[in-house]
Amino acid sequence: MTLDEYMKIQPYSLAKAEKSAILTQMLSELTVYHYENCPQYRNILDGLGFDPYRGVAHYSELPMLPVRLFKELSLRSVPEDAVAKSMSSSGSSGQKVSRLYLDRQTAMAQQNVGVKITSGFLGIKRMPLVIVDSPAIFKSRESYTARSAAALFFSLFGSDRIFALQDDMSLAIDRVASFLEKHQGQQILLFGFTFMVWQHLYCALRDAGVKLDFHDGLLIHGGGWKKMERMRVSPHTFREKLGEQCNINHIFNEYGMAEQSGTIYFECEHGYHHTSIFSDVITRRGTDLSACDFGEPGMIELVSVLPHSYPGHVLLSEDEGVICGEDDCPCGRLGKYFHIKGRLKHAELRGCSDTYAASF
Repeated sequence: MTLDEYMKIQPYSLAKAEKSAILTQMLSELTVYHYENCPQYRNILDGLGFDPYRGVAHYSELPMLPVRLFKELSLRSVPEDAVAKSMSSSGSSGQKVSRLYLDRQTAMAQQNVGVKITSGFLGIKRMPLVIVDSPAIFKSRESYTARSAAALFFSLFGSDRIFALQDDMSLAIDRVASFLEKHQGQQILLFGFTFMVWQHLYCALRDAGVKLDFHDGLLIHGGGWKKMERMRVSPHTFREKLGEQCNINHIFNEYGMAEQSGTIYFECEHGYHHTSIFSDVITRRGTDLSACDFGEPGMIELVSVLPHSYPGHVLLSEDEGVICGEDDCPCGRLGKYFHIKGRLKHAELRGCSDTYAASF
């Protein structure tokens, strides 16, 4: 099956056996492709003694790259003149960042799959959009950060758009109030990274003694909870306070990484993050990298069928999680569903929310 054919299937409609067979085929083909077109990737696989032509029974047998490797090497599987744009991961001051090189095929696939996944949670109707960030994040159309790329992507779901924050990251209360008046009676969509939404929207409104009505709004947020946990703000408190202060009552937490853009893991109404047909998660034991059982915490391996211009299809993250089940979530979506427990001990901050919070 080709990626174009695969994209015609609904994101949460395949059960384990069929999805597993297709992922094994597509990820194995990607492994061969990157082996033949990325010299550094070839050297890594040769050093591991892995022959990509021999075939594997299951994609869990494919070699994984530690996600940190993208901070050390420029990994690219297309000619330099085929790169349409580049993207860097988030990083706090002094950190190296990952650099990803996107050709048009990869960029378009990431966008199209991201739209399919997001529409499964939000629906297809576009809404007035408030981005809880500053327009200063859009400095270049050729080189994006994970933060600007996410804001640009979710702008696709906006019928009209404003930025809620000034360049100094202060809340533009009058601008937001005018936008809400302009769209009076319409449900408002918001996007922002977790810490920014809390600090620059909720706390700013609370401290100013102002409540705004987002008309039973929908919020998409993500990027890490580390700072929020230190502030003793739980997901329940986050939801409750935003509902009280802003009338935002539909909140979708999303998990993902710049190295596999487009393969978004949304949290369903029962509190689980979900894999789609385009991706999967495997949890690994730190002792020998063997696969964990369901319910057993481990390092998160992420696979995606989308990276074509760089070898980012099988990655070992620096996050810890636990897979709770597969094909039987009460929400009705097929595929694995899981919880994120947080960053591994001694791992660098990576999420847009956490890296911004560290600098803040």
